[in-house]
Amino acid sequence: MNNNDFTSGRILPQLIKFMLPVLFAMFLQAMYGAVDLLVVGTFCTNVDVSAVSTGSQIIMTLTNLLVSFSMGITVAVGQKIGRKHPREAAETIGTGLVIFTFLGALFTVICILGAEVLAKVMHAPDEAFEVTANYIRICGAGFLIITAYNLLGSIFRGLGDSKTPMIAVGIACALNIIGDLVFVSVFKLGASGAALATVLAQLVSVIISLFIIAKIKLPFSFGRSDIRIDKSSAAEIIRIGTPIAIQDFLVGISFLVLLAIVNGLGVTASAGVGVAEKVCAFIMLVPAAFMQSMSAFVAQNYGAGLIDRAKLALKTGIAVSVLFGISMFVLTFFRGDILADIFTNDSEAVLNAWDYLKAYAIDCLLTCFLFCFIGYFNGIQQTAFVMIQGIVGAFLIRIPVAFIMLHLSGDSLFLIGLATPCSTVVQIIMCFVFYGYQSKKIHAG
Repeated sequence: MNNNDFTSGRILPQLIKFMLPVLFAMFLQAMYGAVDLLVVGTFCTNVDVSAVSTGSQIIMTLTNLLVSFSMGITVAVGQKIGRKHPREAAETIGTGLVIFTFLGALFTVICILGAEVLAKVMHAPDEAFEVTANYIRICGAGFLIITAYNLLGSIFRGLGDSKTPMIAVGIACALNIIGDLVFVSVFKLGASGAALATVLAQLVSVIISLFIIAKIKLPFSFGRSDIRIDKSSAAEIIRIGTPIAIQDFLVGISFLVLLAIVNGLGVTASAGVGVAEKVCAFIMLVPAAFMQSMSAFVAQNYGAGLIDRAKLALKTGIAVSVLFGISMFVLTFFRGDILADIFTNDSEAVLNAWDYLKAYAIDCLLTCFLFCFIGYFNGIQQTAFVMIQGIVGAFLIRIPVAFIMLHLSGDSLFLIGLATPCSTVVQIIMCFVFYGYQSKKIHAG
């Protein structure tokens, strides 16, 4: 068991050692959508590219809702490990398994029965409507698999183990690449083939991951009797995870609104933004990896009462991710066409993607602050604030600015995309203010 005690030792080496497997796992996770779009963009038309970009955004939004809610498990388990209460950690994991089985089944029904409604809500272009609905339906049929796949990663990160989830993602990514080539390029199934490859890859990964878990030694005993609802554990998971899930879900909805706005500009613009979103999944990897790592690192130290150490971890994470943010800004803003060209050979789609990516390049300079703050606040259980700042950024800034830019600029994807860094600036200001408030409160106490 590759678990780590984050409550002692030098912070930077520990944080980097834990973050790197998280980063690599997230890179492989991003490869899912990237490979889907790359293969579809190479062997199919803009209709399939649009369907994958729109459909995958819906599936990603629902998946992120589960992953965000599972942060309640990551934080709760991390704090119990920090307090040296392994038995309570086992009860939390068992309770989480029951809760997420129910949620996975619920999302399966929603996607299968509501695929066309979801495609309609997203304003999927007429030419791509049926293909988009089929993509959603196929991915949705495997939501129990998607749930298990992501839940296992959240549990092990809470235990301080970031390597086992990386192995699981690596297996799934390799299988997904093979599946995409077989179903899309050989059997000519288009976007539906990409969806099928994703679900089957994750199924095999879950099976192999469970086999690996059965062979490793956990820091506590865990058996079938632990897979039940423990009221206190359920209350803690819900209390911590619900605000994070609401925040991420509503933020995801705001990005779906942006995509719906762009879909109204036509299939080429839709394909361009779809390509840009896949590029963004890569250029935002380092701050996103620090956010997940920060939650687990801070949770253990907060549970052990080491507040100053938790704060130093926050500052360390920001300093490292800022360096990466600067390099990503330069690359994406000035040569985003090279990045977009990887995913499609349509020149108009590449130009549309680059135009949109210039706005995200600016956001690269900002998310290194925001994501680390969110990870820190999650780790100290201030998830209600995380929810509030996310909702403010999404619905008071991002969506209104996008609508204003649409009417002012006509079809400029760069100006529409500026809605994202505008919201990030406001959220960072809120984080600094709340951080100062929390520091004074703790010092006064």
